[in-house]
Amino acid sequence: MRYYVSLLSACLLFSESGLAQSKDISKPVQKALSSVSADNYKAHVRYLADDKLQGRLPGTPGYQLAVEYVVAQLKKAGVEPAGENGGYTQQVRLRRAFTEPAATMQLQNATGQATTLKAGEDFVLYPNPEVLRTTIAAAPLVFAGYGISAPSLGYDDYAGLDAKGKVVVVTREEPKQFAAAVRLYNTDVLTILQTAARHGAVGVLLAFPKPTARLPNFSKGQVSVLGPDGKVSVSRSYAGGQIQVLGAVNAVTFHQLFAGAATDTARAFATLRAGRPASGPLLPRLSATQSSRYLDVISYNVVGRITGSDPQLRNEYVVHSAHLDHLGIGEPVQGDSLYNGAHDNATGVASLLGIASAYQHLKQKPRRSVLIVAVTGEEMGLLGSAYFAQNPTVPKAQLVANINTDMPTIIAPLLSVVALGAENSSLAGPVAEASQALGLTVEADPEPAQNRFIRSDQYSFVAQGIPALHIKYGDKTADGRNNHSEQVQAWRANYYHKPQDDINGVFDFEAGKKYVQLNFLIGYLVANDAQRPTWNPGNFFGQKK
Repeated sequence: MRYYVSLLSACLLFSESGLAQSKDISKPVQKALSSVSADNYKAHVRYLADDKLQGRLPGTPGYQLAVEYVVAQLKKAGVEPAGENGGYTQQVRLRRAFTEPAATMQLQNATGQATTLKAGEDFVLYPNPEVLRTTIAAAPLVFAGYGISAPSLGYDDYAGLDAKGKVVVVTREEPKQFAAAVRLYNTDVLTILQTAARHGAVGVLLAFPKPTARLPNFSKGQVSVLGPDGKVSVSRSYAGGQIQVLGAVNAVTFHQLFAGAATDTARAFATLRAGRPASGPLLPRLSATQSSRYLDVISYNVVGRITGSDPQLRNEYVVHSAHLDHLGIGEPVQGDSLYNGAHDNATGVASLLGIASAYQHLKQKPRRSVLIVAVTGEEMGLLGSAYFAQNPTVPKAQLVANINTDMPTIIAPLLSVVALGAENSSLAGPVAEASQALGLTVEADPEPAQNRFIRSDQYSFVAQGIPALHIKYGDKTADGRNNHSEQVQAWRANYYHKPQDDINGVFDFEAGKKYVQLNFLIGYLVANDAQRPTWNPGNFFGQKK
């Protein structure tokens, strides 16, 4: 993929007054970049993190105030509506499902003797967001290892396993033989469910084999998105009507499931840890009943469009996204129960608004159109972005790339960046070019164990086959110690998902300004290229759709 440096007219240099023009930089692009304001950025964060927005929980008046603010700012920046019905919003119907206390589970051995398990102790059942009551009676069980079926990776837990009409038991211990992002994709609950359904299973039990492991807690429910037909459109734990029961069992129950089987858990895990499947039939049969109840609310994505200048390419879209929601009001911490979400993710939305405003100062728009999308339900499981990526308000095939912003953690000068996901596609090119132009170093992820690539909204686009990336801080620091990730970890311990993440915390708004400039520049390069972004040959994620 070629990036037309003549369109940018190459690189930017820094002076005491900010951006200075070299002989190669075009005046229109310099003007757009120079228009980005740290003060405006701060003002956006201050409003979105204000107490009156009550933590921006989807479905609440506080979240609606945030929606109205973003819409007003997009209008002010001259951004056109690109939502539903000629407006700036896309409705997202959120359903919070709860499992009723009367859930039951029994194991029946070969002689017909039944063992009743204790709900909340031996097992839990996930709420079903579409069917109020589900039942499985004396269903056969099979062990399917990690629940992975990936022949392209040379591994298949379902090879030679008959799962049709059965309940599949899957360990939650992670396979170590795969790269982190690939491993997490394949062991995601939704992927496990979809894989089991493809093989004809009627239920899935997730086994937590470590005695110290805690079973999932659904006291606050599980949230899904309903489509216009009232059916589940997006869920992290539901794959359609074929899977009747999704449950989780503790270590003791897991061992019980292997009673009388041809192998035991110790040998099965030894085989799995050696990188080979250990699948096979289990002797007990499973009976389970479950009832669910629902709480539905309406929330919104905000969608605006900056129309491109090329008569053909203007029908393709580069998406800039950030999540607008946060956690609302919750458990008090140090006497404060209002989760303002200033860094998470008022700063990301401020970045979107900065990008929109920068385009207002660019008379000649890029060839492709640009979408500014503020999504709901990220904190509930990337729900708003997943719904938009599946059901965009423009033709889905015309989405060419996503550049996401989630909690850039602007607590120190921005000197280097990590482009999460860019290594999977040709998007690495514009990242390198834009970063060099702004005097930033591009680094490898200093916190690979955080698995940040699949933990934010860019992953919703990746799941739909759309190349995507997420710019985060790098490790470079002004004092040369290059330990910024350690500073962020210390910040995270005190502020992340806590009421203390408010406007009174630590901020470097000049870093926020540079972050806006970088994301703008990356998107501009992609939108101006004659070729749309492509996945790297053989890339795992490029083969998903």
